Parts: sequence; structure tokens; C-alpha cells
Amino acid sequence: MTTLVVLFNLKTDADQQAYEQWAKQTDLPTAGALPSVDAFKLYKSQALLMSEQAPPYQYIEVIQVNDMAQFGQDVASETMQKVASEFQSFADNPLFILTEQI
Repeated sequence: MTTLVVLFNLKTDADQQAYEQWAKQTDLPTAGALPSVDAFKLYKSQALLMSEQAPPYQYIEVIQVNDMAQFGQDVASETMQKVASEFQSFADNPLFILTEQI
């Protein structure tokens, strides 16, 4: 199984409350219901352990994908293209990291 980890900050002009409401009401339920997705969780960074520095990313998405070919088809749908466009309006240069468990 592939796990997609997405690291991102909000754009400087993005409203944090608006983003989090959109994520809860639109992104998580829509993307989380895709046939290719077993789990989709969103985390908000709090702090770096034993450091005074702020975390380099405000948010982390962890998406467990059961079939990458199907995932490609799922995200190409009109609904997911709309969700992706809305996400891009909030997120500033997100990093999409494909991972596999060791």
C-alpha cells in the first residue's frame, strides 16, 4: 500500500478558519470516500519537539492509497478536480510525497 504524505502551509492571504472548515466539510469526506483511498487524515502542526522553532509546515495530510492506478482515475474525476482546485487556492506550494511502509 502506498501512503501519500502532503506537507503544506496556507497561502499568506488564505483564511485559516475557512480552510479548516472547507477541509472538514469538503476535502476529507470527498477524497476519503474515493474507492482507492482506505484512510485520509489531516493534521495541524503544533510544535517541534524540544525546540523553540515553529514547524516548517502548518498541515500534514496522510492518505492511504490501496491502488495507485485507481487513485489516478479517481482524482481525474470532475468532482475531485474541483476539490483539487479549491485546495490549490488555499495551499502554498504543497509537497506530495509517495511513501511505502518498511
